[in-house]
Amino acid sequence: MPHAVARLRADLLTRSTRPFLARGSQSWRCPRCRVHAPSCVCALRREAATRAGFCLLMHSWEPLKPTNTGWLVADVVADVEAFTWSRTSADPRLLALLADPTRQPYVVFPADAAPRRAVSDVVIAPGRRPLFVLLDGAWAEARKMFHRSPYLDAFPVLALTEDKPSRYRLRTTRRGEGLCTAEVAARCLRLAGERAAADVLDAWLDTFIDVSMRLRGKT
Repeated sequence: MPHAVARLRADLLTRSTRPFLARGSQSWRCPRCRVHAPSCVCALRREAATRAGFCLLMHSWEPLKPTNTGWLVADVVADVEAFTWSRTSADPRLLALLADPTRQPYVVFPADAAPRRAVSDVVIAPGRRPLFVLLDGAWAEARKMFHRSPYLDAFPVLALTEDKPSRYRLRTTRRGEGLCTAEVAARCLRLAGERAAADVLDAWLDTFIDVSMRLRGKT
């Protein structure tokens, strides 16, 4: 069964009235791993069981971009839900997920955006499971999503310490030290005590980076 990001991508394509023309989106790609089809790496993908889950709040066309790494999180972790962000309304399914009494949401974002809500550790109450809310988009888009989503205001902000630079090389960004979504997810898993799953996700990201860079003629 397609995972949450694949389903969101399919829904966007169904509703779109114009073709999506991002760089690389028109090449012949494997629909599962999104790598140029002759170099498909699906056989290398592994899944990991986790108690922690992820809620991917994705900006507009992000699920359609071949370089999106939220897709990689859903490849590895079964407990992933994905939603398209809207400035004017929130998906009722998203609100229900955030209100689930068996979940303990953390919005993952830099501390300076909401210093009074910022925490650095994951502390889970009995009977609840961590739910990491990741704002999946370019840095400027993610800031807008954070500040214009009042339904997230009640939750603690998990501020990750970026002790190592991002190793993601498939996109350039003005905020060069920022981590990609899959790197953020792996760090969240480690904070939640899910080290084995974090290692699987990191390895899958490295595979995706390496094969994509090789196909671009870069190392």
